[in-house]
Amino acid sequence: MKEIPLGFVSGTVVNRTDWAAHLFSLEVHAPASAFPSPPFIAGQFSKLAVQDEEGEWVRRAYSMVNKPCIESDKAIFEFLVIEIPDGKLTPLLGQLSQGDDVLVGTLPSGFMTLEEVPETAKDLWMLSTGTGIGPFISILEEIEQCKRFEHLILVHAVRTKEELVYKDKIMSLLKQYQGKLRYVPIVSREPVSGALSGRIPQQLQTGGLATAAHVPLTEQGSFFYLCGNPNMVHDTRDALQIMGYKKHLRREAGHFSFENYW
Repeated sequence: MKEIPLGFVSGTVVNRTDWAAHLFSLEVHAPASAFPSPPFIAGQFSKLAVQDEEGEWVRRAYSMVNKPCIESDKAIFEFLVIEIPDGKLTPLLGQLSQGDDVLVGTLPSGFMTLEEVPETAKDLWMLSTGTGIGPFISILEEIEQCKRFEHLILVHAVRTKEELVYKDKIMSLLKQYQGKLRYVPIVSREPVSGALSGRIPQQLQTGGLATAAHVPLTEQGSFFYLCGNPNMVHDTRDALQIMGYKKHLRREAGHFSFENYW
């Protein structure tokens, strides 16, 4: 094995969950001593790396799905991955199973966190496609920190019903939040009872999301985080701007933000 690259540590896959064809989660444990405490902030991302056939390290950024946690001197990370057949890294991750090694980045980063949401925000809208739901699950696990909001709206857009991942976790969170959390699934390629159809930008502009969540959109109280397919992020950004919302900047509070790590 080649020398481990700077900024990485060797971790071990302790659990794998297969949700659908080419869609899976990996729970990875790594030495806690290699990370700050807590090892990351809910909503952040890190990197995974695996060696290819030529022995080169292939790496990519992935958001953590779980709540920041250290147990028995191990930092715990859960990643949601969609395998892209012609990708450089995801087919290698797709071969991993319990007990296999994988490198984890020791410098988690990203600003899609609760502390970055303006204090004026009353309703936090988390708009995701595919694996983009990951950081929002992590954020929702921070129940004490989320008490500041009147409503939390988790929107997850996918192609098929089986891609609506973490349903048991979401159901548990819905119970814990006792009405504060709203879950709005969107499925584009098949009719699913209880789910909207189409795309997030259109459902925003037509009022479908607000109606399904029973939460009105307001410039005074709504804040949006966007995560997932770059096309969704781009089109949703445009839709929000047309609707009168401004991109959030640290120097000037706005209404929406997103992470650029694709």
